Amino acid sequence: MLTDTDRLVAHVARLGEEHPPIPMDSVDFTVNDPAGFGARFGHVLDYMARVELEVDRNVLEISTMLPNPPEVDKQFYADVWQPQEIQHGLILDRLQQILGRPPATTDLDHIGLKLKVLGLLAHLEPFQDVCRMLYYLTGMATERSAVIAYNLLHDGVIETGEHAVAETVIAPIKRQEPGHYAFYQLSARAHWATLAAWQKWLVRRMRRISFAPVGVNNVTQLADFGDVMETLGVDHEGRDLAADVARVEQELLWARDRGLPVPDYVTRAFREAVEAARARGLELRQGM
Repeated sequence: MLTDTDRLVAHVARLGEEHPPIPMDSVDFTVNDPAGFGARFGHVLDYMARVELEVDRNVLEISTMLPNPPEVDKQFYADVWQPQEIQHGLILDRLQQILGRPPATTDLDHIGLKLKVLGLLAHLEPFQDVCRMLYYLTGMATERSAVIAYNLLHDGVIETGEHAVAETVIAPIKRQEPGHYAFYQLSARAHWATLAAWQKWLVRRMRRISFAPVGVNNVTQLADFGDVMETLGVDHEGRDLAADVARVEQELLWARDRGLPVPDYVTRAFREAVEAARARGLELRQGM
């Protein structure tokens, strides 16, 4: 009988074989209306390119947070996930520069003090198990957000008539994201079942205070994320996105709270992103 580890190893191997990094020469960057396309989706491309390119820093964060991860985790993030995501970022960044926009501004090496402290504590194996669970939860939320965003972006690009971009840029990228989400989901389900009661309590506590939307590290990025949500047509209050992003997280961490359809910290984070975007937009309009 296959173990959870066997299934994960097979899944990671399959991802690597079936989804190598997208070759740059396979992409058709033809854009019929660069000005119009850039005005509608330029800021979305910039946000996504930055998030994808910053996986180099994410790998440093993972290495800090998990000093002794399982071999399958290292194989996933170093051999499969990082090369695929970096190529996504390079392709999206080249596209936005073709539209006449500046390249994405990225942070590739800064690791925050809180994460460094976690890394020190994670040398204690029971605490590293807590950090692993947080890593899987963050990965699930990140990749589920990416799946939703790329699907909505693909639909929007098709609507503009920019079929070369839709079929050779967005479609290949969006085909690779579900496999990443599946890895985190399989890992989270298997790992959660091994944790002691005190570890589960600590995961719930730390997740509540540390959750943030993908790519958000400051107030400006929070507003940027809100702009992306509105452009892609996500529910303005974030409820639909929050429920979808946190579905498995709710099931694992908060199943005992039957009256809580979505963890309140997820709903609040998405609502605050939209509010920040609207507030910034109002300030800009008033400043004209």
